[in-house]
Amino acid sequence: MKPKIREVIVVEGRYDKNALSQVVDATIVETGGFGVFNDREKLAFFRRLAAKRGLILLTDSDGAGFVIRNFLKGAIPKEQLKQAYIPDIPGKERRKRKSGKEGKLGVEGMTPQVLLETLRRAGATFEGESSVVHSAAITKAELLEKKLIGPDSAQKRAALLEKLNLPQHMTPNAMLEAMNLLLTREEFDAL
Repeated sequence: MKPKIREVIVVEGRYDKNALSQVVDATIVETGGFGVFNDREKLAFFRRLAAKRGLILLTDSDGAGFVIRNFLKGAIPKEQLKQAYIPDIPGKERRKRKSGKEGKLGVEGMTPQVLLETLRRAGATFEGESSVVHSAAITKAELLEKKLIGPDSAQKRAALLEKLNLPQHMTPNAMLEAMNLLLTREEFDAL
């Protein structure tokens, strides 16, 4: 039996939706790619869903996925939106003749285990499971202390993103948000 998720999951397209619907029992809606930028009705629909049940945003880890993600992050209240990040995995989806511009698998190319782990790491509410209590939040000042942001930090940040199996396109703010979901205080201090 597929695990049931309370939040509505937003993906880029129908192949992503199909792959995810085979893994979880959830309401899954599509942005229609860049079409969401000019579709006021769809954006209003996403806002209503976010207010009622919360949204989990799950886009590809390529540049286009991050453009869509950042647009929706600016359009939906932060407290109603959870960010789910798939790892950067080189390859191409089976249905495609060649890989995408950046040569990375998208949501549709992820294994069921990776998709489930991605949703868990984002803080999805799985029915019948208790929610995880997070420790004290990691701050930007702490990232600066560890030289993960600021001058000459790009290489160290890229190495950490790879170690945490997160996309290289993440901004420092997105990385901080993900680290607060993924790491305990002890794990962060040990970095």
